[in-house]
Amino acid sequence: MIDTHCHLDAAEFAADRGAVHAAALVAGVSRIIVPGVAVDGFDRLKNTVSSLSGCRAAYGIHPLYVPQAGADDLAIVRDWLVREQPLAVGEIGLDFYVDRNDPVRQTLFFVEQLKLAREFDLPVILHVRRSIDAVLKELRRIRVRGGIAHAFNGSRQQADEFIKLGFKLGFGGAATYAGSTRIRQLAATLPDEAIVLETDAPDIPPAWLNRGRNAPAELPRIAAEIAGLRGVSLAALVAQTSANARAVFGDF
Repeated sequence: MIDTHCHLDAAEFAADRGAVHAAALVAGVSRIIVPGVAVDGFDRLKNTVSSLSGCRAAYGIHPLYVPQAGADDLAIVRDWLVREQPLAVGEIGLDFYVDRNDPVRQTLFFVEQLKLAREFDLPVILHVRRSIDAVLKELRRIRVRGGIAHAFNGSRQQADEFIKLGFKLGFGGAATYAGSTRIRQLAATLPDEAIVLETDAPDIPPAWLNRGRNAPAELPRIAAEIAGLRGVSLAALVAQTSANARAVFGDF
């Protein structure tokens, strides 16, 4: 099983990161992709994935970290892509949910990181909260190798546009809430080759955690919920979503 989006380097795991990783392995989560969010965390991210089996990094500047990004941060991202040869550029994108986050500056950083992904022929891990159409606009302008639209919560029409551009759509804890009708409908009906699994741990906890800290070991139960929505076996869903993740990132 592949967790395509887990912030295992986050401070929330500082006290028990090794145990959290071990629990994920026991649960059957053999691969974890850990996306970066800010350049000042890249060293910690590298140390995390280097010390834990089955973990791989992506490097990028998250839109919510753009306000504190410096003038040289894009050059730093480029240096890390050259040196580390990661699986992807990410987590990048746009977030129009937080009003104070300047959309013009966000877009500048997003566009420049898309250009880096194109230069290095890497997929991208996208953050698309309240910004799907704006993200799609830039993806049509600056074509990249594809990637994942993480924590997807758009319409079916928007989902189809991502799929046309070579993207998979990430589903995790939000799909476990009965009230998340649109997400659950998408998780149930999108083409087999379009979806991947994720936790976004420590964030987006599934319903049974009652807003507690999420962890990659929750992925099998999340997967079982999505398998039920799709009317397939857990084994079939895991095989398909793992194949989909490898279609994006290659064998890792």
